[in-house]
Amino acid sequence: MQLPIYQVDAFTNKLFGGNPAAIIPLKEWLPDSLMQKIALENNLSETAFFVPTDKGFHIRWFTPTIEVALCGHATLATAYVVFNLMKYPSDTIIFDSQSGILKVRKDGKLLELDFPVQNVAPIEPPVGLIDGIGKRPEEIYQAGEDYLLVYNSQSDIENISPDFGVLKSVKARGVIVTSKARSKKLDFVCRFFAPAAGIDEDPVTGSAYTKLVPYWVEKLGKTAFEAEQISARKGSLHCVLAGNRVLIAGQGKLYLKGKITI
Repeated sequence: MQLPIYQVDAFTNKLFGGNPAAIIPLKEWLPDSLMQKIALENNLSETAFFVPTDKGFHIRWFTPTIEVALCGHATLATAYVVFNLMKYPSDTIIFDSQSGILKVRKDGKLLELDFPVQNVAPIEPPVGLIDGIGKRPEEIYQAGEDYLLVYNSQSDIENISPDFGVLKSVKARGVIVTSKARSKKLDFVCRFFAPAAGIDEDPVTGSAYTKLVPYWVEKLGKTAFEAEQISARKGSLHCVLAGNRVLIAGQGKLYLKGKITI
């Protein structure tokens, strides 16, 4: 059996920037174990699979080791494929997912994700978190399946060098680190580490902004933000809090299209 496969760099307008995701359109679901093996073979932070529904598509996301409940960059990459390569006739795609209904709207070159807010709450650090991340933060929050660590400056975020062996022992999908940006053109910066999910550092993590945006709304007193994930590949995002939803916009760049044989 042959299946189409695409690879798109998400949250960037430059090839080899942003976060690469593999996208595999299906007519019907494959066995979960097979989709997991394909994701491991692709060896990207996420592989998205989707099937058509009456109203749009059902989407699922797999890291090399686990299925996850929500993924932003692979949703944006999937929307890029649906809009630009499958010539979807509407300017809005409706995705059904484990996290409910997700919408992606096309606005020129921008693709805007409509995701649910995930609120954060202050906590005491679990065993291994501070040792694993390597630098004590100013604030620590539970953020859904993740931890959110807040630091004083962008240089703190740039210089963090986790011990991934220790961080992997922390029971969480991932760890978000953030601070205000030093540039007047940006509001905040962040990085995202998820060794327990098979990803030491995720280049750009769309779902993290469902937690970052509510935090920065409270701190900065505004509802629209320009943000950058300052991994080696870097990613640019425009984010807006809209009630109990977060709108996360960015661009995509096609890298690969082909077929896989299974």
